[in-house]
Amino acid sequence: MWLILLLIVVGLFLLVTEVVLLPGITVAGVGAFLSCGGAVWLAFDRYGTAAGIATVVAVSVLALIALAVSLKTKTWQRFSLKQEIDGVSQPDVSRLVKVGDCGVTLTRLAPMGKVVIDGQSYEAKSIDSYIDPKTDVTVTGFENFSLIVKPNKK
Repeated sequence: MWLILLLIVVGLFLLVTEVVLLPGITVAGVGAFLSCGGAVWLAFDRYGTAAGIATVVAVSVLALIALAVSLKTKTWQRFSLKQEIDGVSQPDVSRLVKVGDCGVTLTRLAPMGKVVIDGQSYEAKSIDSYIDPKTDVTVTGFENFSLIVKPNKK
């Protein structure tokens, strides 16, 4: 009797794991089927037809209850993230820097590199040519999160 109960509990656990954590047909789904099927087979074999039918009904009802409880939103809320992430990956450079602002390259722009404008470092791109480090540049535009710059004429 304990083996039948153990197989049912293991089968229900694997069934919930399959549905909630591992969607698709995986080892957990096959294990759930074999475990519950083994429990039903043992009930028919050891205790007769009435016990076997009762086990089929019990497994079916318990499986439906377990799935209903596990799929409710409130069941998993205690595991979910409750904080909002309000940071940004990079600031919008078009708000901080304007076209025509001047700066100095930190690294070689080949075609991407770093420039300093008003003491702040930014990712920059040169469209026309490679620009060496410590070269004066002027902002000519923006592309995604980087500046487009050109060297100042001497």
